[in-house]
Amino acid sequence: MRGFGMHSINDLGWIEKDRPACGPLDAIIRPTIIAPCSSDTHVGHGGSGPKTDLILGHEAVGIVDEVGAGVTRFKVGDLVAVPCVTPNWLSRGVQNYRSFSHDRGMFGSFKFLGEKDGVMAEYFHVNQADPNLAHIPEGVAPEAALMTVDMMSTGFHGAELAEIEIGEKVVVIGIGPVGLMAIAGAALSGASQIFAVGTRPKAAEVALAYGASQIISYKDGPLDAQVLEATGGKGVHKVVVAGGGTQTLAEAVRMTRPNGIVSNVNFLDISDQITLAALDWGLGMADKDIRGSFCPGGGKRIQRLLNMIEYGRIDPTKMISHRFHGFDAIPEAFKLMDTKAPDLIKPIVYLD
Repeated sequence: MRGFGMHSINDLGWIEKDRPACGPLDAIIRPTIIAPCSSDTHVGHGGSGPKTDLILGHEAVGIVDEVGAGVTRFKVGDLVAVPCVTPNWLSRGVQNYRSFSHDRGMFGSFKFLGEKDGVMAEYFHVNQADPNLAHIPEGVAPEAALMTVDMMSTGFHGAELAEIEIGEKVVVIGIGPVGLMAIAGAALSGASQIFAVGTRPKAAEVALAYGASQIISYKDGPLDAQVLEATGGKGVHKVVVAGGGTQTLAEAVRMTRPNGIVSNVNFLDISDQITLAALDWGLGMADKDIRGSFCPGGGKRIQRLLNMIEYGRIDPTKMISHRFHGFDAIPEAFKLMDTKAPDLIKPIVYLD
């Protein structure tokens, strides 16, 4: 079969491989829509270390093409959403519940891009299909379902991790797809005022549609100074970091009130170093929690997010800015995600 991925760091292209084998608890999926992600480009450029002949991609919906003898909840022909994180539920690591993302060590549940090929292929493998796949309800468009498997799950997790309460003031740093879903998650959690940090006009428009109260540009000065000015020097209760660089975490801590939480779902680079002034953290005594977490895993979470779409609580398709058609369009969509055109939010590819 054919797939798109990396021959080595910065050497991207088509890769020929055997169709994956299906274990007794597993499934083989034929993708019908995929979405390249900045994490794919990050890996392709060596951001998580050297890899060779790896098919990329971790966001897909598709048709079940084969199931193992032990699979009971899914059958050939089912339309499914595939979470980007598919834990080994037999591992002791998932018993240490936080997000089920670390079944055999850090990021261990993120099988795609790590220990096996991804979804940008004619067929791909899903371990333990019963707990790791989600049926797409009839009332949910497949392209909407596609947004749940990473962007919506990760963005909502940023809001969940921050423990946003009714009436609190919140900053979301970054208005890419994950940041947009963090804004939506904060609004659904009851935040009274949501400051969104970003500069892209199209993304800012969608941020306001999802519940942002005000857009702040990093081009207008230090973020913490702008937030402190806008809040009368008090700062905000919670900050969700969904973008930015190594200095962003320190800015987030400075704009957070005592007893607040900084929640990070931003994927940093393997070579990055983070520095934090002790005074900004109240000399370690300010009760400002700093949390970082990866996208939660498993099909149950995705099913719940699909419920949110089915019953009209959110429309994640507002994030889809570019649509491509055909398997051969994958490299073009990937390049668009890599170069990040000014009007880009999220590209998808229909594999018709």
